[in-house]
Amino acid sequence: MKSSKPVILTGVRANNDIHIGNYFGAILPIVDMAKRRSADFDINLFIPDLHSFTTPIDHSKLYDSILSNARIYTAAGLPLDKPAIHLYRQSRVPAHSELAWILDCFTGFGEMSRMTQFKDKGGKIDIRSVAERIKKALDAQKNDDNILGRMELMQLYNELTFEKEVSVGLFNYPVLMAADILLYGATYVPVGDDQTQHLEFTRDIAERMNRKFGDLFIVPKPVAEQHQFFGNDQGLRIKDLMNPTKKMSKSDDSGKGVIFLGDEPEVAHKKIMSATTDSLGRVQYDRDNQPGISNLLEILTLVRQDAGKDVSLDQTISQYTGMERYGDFKRIVADEVAEFLANFQARLAAVDEEAIERKLESSERDMNLVANETLYRVQTAVGLRR
Repeated sequence: MKSSKPVILTGVRANNDIHIGNYFGAILPIVDMAKRRSADFDINLFIPDLHSFTTPIDHSKLYDSILSNARIYTAAGLPLDKPAIHLYRQSRVPAHSELAWILDCFTGFGEMSRMTQFKDKGGKIDIRSVAERIKKALDAQKNDDNILGRMELMQLYNELTFEKEVSVGLFNYPVLMAADILLYGATYVPVGDDQTQHLEFTRDIAERMNRKFGDLFIVPKPVAEQHQFFGNDQGLRIKDLMNPTKKMSKSDDSGKGVIFLGDEPEVAHKKIMSATTDSLGRVQYDRDNQPGISNLLEILTLVRQDAGKDVSLDQTISQYTGMERYGDFKRIVADEVAEFLANFQARLAAVDEEAIERKLESSERDMNLVANETLYRVQTAVGLRR
């Protein structure tokens, strides 16, 4: 069943509303890449729904989010009629979960503990710092400053309780990511900077298993070769409108710095008009000194490109450099972002739901055949089958 063509594998998490940073930075580049490379590669575009609850979510909305993910790809131009493009849900291919468990048993606790994304998302605690604070709190109680001591101990208790609530899924999801890749012999996996460590782990665990059991897995290309291969397929990273030094993120509680694909166009217009700029009073592209204005120049370029205009970031910069009225410039950006949203939402409303369901079902049948071949080979190697 396995194709003779090399495999590119990629996907975007299905939970929460998708914002324009996800769209322009990941989804649109994925769709463009799939259309251009499907003649020479199998494109495994999967919806990683099992990854969606490594952090807390509203589970009552997950199923709809999964289908919304597929609809957004389609509205972004993903061709559903190309047999080399496979659109499938991770959870509908059970081999992902079983291979992840087998790989878990050959993965060290220390390896996962060193993953920087787990440390960032898991709120990892500095044990030495906690010990010092506990000592100070106990000393405060000994010195009859009981209120201070009790308050500090309660705070430490709350922090330690939070640490307990971090899931094992968040801890070891790089292993599931490795299974996602290795099941299909994927050679190329476009990843951002925050995922390079996980891709390196995938290579490590594949090589480890191959040394122990023979040639079980195709090892993905190293990170440097991945970046060289994809090049401009990696999209721009849109920044938060209120804090343009950090990337636009679904986890922004206020929502003021994020433009979601589901936002009403007039709501997005207001967000752009309220975007943080600077006191220099002159439009120019300078990521270090004028991150807000630079972010808006990038957003304007991207929505114009989505509208079919042949325009580069350099051309946009040249057109507006020197403009002195930030309000006028922001209004231009706001108008075009609102127009982009209106057009995208119209395309989204017009997608063929039945065609998407057919594509998911056919891809999932094919992917189960491929994944089960790999899983059977691994099960045999580790002694579960003959």
